[in-house]
Amino acid sequence: MRTWKIFFVAPLLAGVAACGGDGYVGVHSAYYDPYPYYGWYDGYYGPIYDGYWGTDGFFYYRQSDRDRRFYRGDHDHFRRGDARPGDNFRTMQGTFTPQRGQHAPHYPGRGHH
Repeated sequence: MRTWKIFFVAPLLAGVAACGGDGYVGVHSAYYDPYPYYGWYDGYYGPIYDGYWGTDGFFYYRQSDRDRRFYRGDHDHFRRGDARPGDNFRTMQGTFTPQRGQHAPHYPGRGHH
């Protein structure tokens, strides 16, 4: 009689465990909200498609919409703040909407815009 409970509860627990801090987003619908980003970029990595400011203070970016992973930019090339950090920096702004299965390390999640 209790065997059916194991088959029902086990998948639910696995789904909850998937929401952990492994850097993958899109496990549940709360992560589909657009995440606005803004700051300064010096163009070192070439054109960027989108990105986000991670909880570790680094900017994570993609170079195209086909990239499933995000690359961590260096503090020397991505900056935050109101004042332009140097003549070679240009403003960057946009939005990022996480998709199921994207690897997004240190993604701040909902409510950290």
